[in-house]
Amino acid sequence: MTAAAGTQQALAGMPRVRAPRRVVEGERAARLPVARVCVDVQPAHLDRVFDYAVPAALDDRAAPGTRVKVRFAGQEVGGWLLERVAEPGHDGPLSPLRRVVTGEPVLTAPVAALARAVADRYAGTLADVLRLAVPPRHARVEAEADAAPDDSPVGDASRATDAVRPSGAAWQPYRGGTAFLQRVLAGDAPRAVWTALPGGDGDAWPDAVAQAVAACVLGGRGALVVAPDARDVDRVLAALAGVGVPAWTRGTTGGAVRLTADEGPAARYRSFLAVRRGRARVVVGTRASAFAPVADLGLVVCWDDGDPMHAEPRSPYPHVREVLALRAELEGCAVLFGAYGRSVEAAALLASGWAREVAADRGAVRERTARVRALTSTELAREGPAAAARLPAPVFAAVRAGLALGPVLVQTPRAGYLPVVACARCRAVGRCPACTGPLGLAASGAVPSCSWCGRLATDWRCTECGGAALRSVRVGSQRTAEEVGRAFPGVTVRVSGARSQGGVLASVPPTPAVVVATPGAEPLVAGGYAVGVLLDAAVASGGTGLSAEPDALRRWLAAAALVRPADQGGQVLLVGDGAPRPTQALVRWDPAGLAARELAERITLRLPPAAPMAAVTGDRVAVGLVVGRLEVPGLEVLGPVPVAAHDEAVRTLEPDVRALLRVPQAGVPGLARALAASLAVRSARREGGALRVQVDPPEAL
Repeated sequence: MTAAAGTQQALAGMPRVRAPRRVVEGERAARLPVARVCVDVQPAHLDRVFDYAVPAALDDRAAPGTRVKVRFAGQEVGGWLLERVAEPGHDGPLSPLRRVVTGEPVLTAPVAALARAVADRYAGTLADVLRLAVPPRHARVEAEADAAPDDSPVGDASRATDAVRPSGAAWQPYRGGTAFLQRVLAGDAPRAVWTALPGGDGDAWPDAVAQAVAACVLGGRGALVVAPDARDVDRVLAALAGVGVPAWTRGTTGGAVRLTADEGPAARYRSFLAVRRGRARVVVGTRASAFAPVADLGLVVCWDDGDPMHAEPRSPYPHVREVLALRAELEGCAVLFGAYGRSVEAAALLASGWAREVAADRGAVRERTARVRALTSTELAREGPAAAARLPAPVFAAVRAGLALGPVLVQTPRAGYLPVVACARCRAVGRCPACTGPLGLAASGAVPSCSWCGRLATDWRCTECGGAALRSVRVGSQRTAEEVGRAFPGVTVRVSGARSQGGVLASVPPTPAVVVATPGAEPLVAGGYAVGVLLDAAVASGGTGLSAEPDALRRWLAAAALVRPADQGGQVLLVGDGAPRPTQALVRWDPAGLAARELAERITLRLPPAAPMAAVTGDRVAVGLVVGRLEVPGLEVLGPVPVAAHDEAVRTLEPDVRALLRVPQAGVPGLARALAASLAVRSARREGGALRVQVDPPEAL
């Protein structure tokens, strides 16, 4: 960092301020004496690389990719040493590196380049992205000896692939599937959007992913698989073991590591170092593993790219799909985006020619899927008043018949007991007297409580009519299980969900039982479910979000894929008046058609991803200042308008506002650069007010 012109004299009686130590020529490293450091600081106007002198004493340890400590703005802060060069980028003396935290190079050059590209794509800073990419240091794990059996840094690569069994059986039903595997094996970089089919042992989606990874490993390259949750990660790891890519263990070379946040700091850092040191060639993990330092990366896979778990909730809010797409372009590796459904963003990649479609013919779809019936109000009109029941007569009969064959799956879109209640007399939604949040019941006979502030409404009275009785508005999984238990006495009822007493069940035995689950928490069962019931279709497909309908179809297909094929008696019943388009897409099992129609409409209406957007949310003055400095060709500013503070216990008198920024398709880089520049000005001027800037917000409406 450039030295100040002088040092201010201390006042009498004040402690003496020590001037930063400078490196004289004799103390500086003889070779490549300048270190380029990304300093881990928050202000956006400091998002650049700073030059520091490398002392001779740190010459051996100050390698590119190591964590360092430097003097910055009068304090010792951390940073990452990106590279060493012969000459600084500016004139003047340099401050020295204070120390090297560890000689372990945790940041590779490809990952550093990817982090810079992600920061530029999302109008963030390099330091913010590196915090997501590099896990916190664990000194004890770093000191562990994990040398390979031959005591070489990488081991014998050919020995690590001897056990890999090449197979492409799971890809044979798909057009282009076998060709994709062959190109990956040959070292090419194909890009594919894959619509997966339901399957059993050997041909389920984890088996197909494992076979693609095996082809990549046989070709001599590494692979990276990102799944939305730990259950899917474990399924992929089990499938990889079946094709000869076992889980990595200390002292071995090759294999796959599990890289998820729920492993704990030590296990996560151990897996990260195994990849960084070249011990493991395959990474399977959740969101943060998209930045894993896989050497010679040949394939990146994202399963279910439409799942909201793939969106990073921390600044600059990158999405796994975009991170992997950027990484594929930077490192020249193959890409596979797979799911039972199809996101609109994936459809846009196909429409642009960036990727090719891998999907099955209609005959294979009919052979592998269950029979789907949509029990709408029109379909149930002949039932009379009984059609309004949550389990109408056709569902009751199907569940009873299914229980004779095996377990039955019931998916409900709401967790809990009664998430929302209303006045039994006037039907007004029950509100908390303290914060006006919606009231709900946690169990039968429980006292109503607020879902915002958690207060108990012991003496609640309706503000509209004065009534004290409550009725259900939204029914959760616990209440659904209670209703099912009364409808089928003597039948085992299991509940799977993050908020249920038993948590999320990984699997259930193939014995007759009813399994009530929330979306994404459906347990596996050997042989598949006999019947699947998808309740509250109107709730699942409702909402004002842009992706409400594709998301509903994605959740329905994920549950329907667990049901046996139609030729084995499997059937899926969709109950309720859901949105017509996802309902028909489910009946036809046609996620590609819905995504294509949704994309066509967004192109016409100039909505994402056809017209990229950014959202600036916060204090009205702060939003106005940031947006007012933007100069982007074709920029259209929508708003600012007030936004509801759903997560606040008490609503503020001056709610936050949001401005949406829209540009033509080719204007994404320019919009991100302009936002980053405006945020840098805001940071340098220390403008007040809270602010959140998000490129490609998940919900633009």
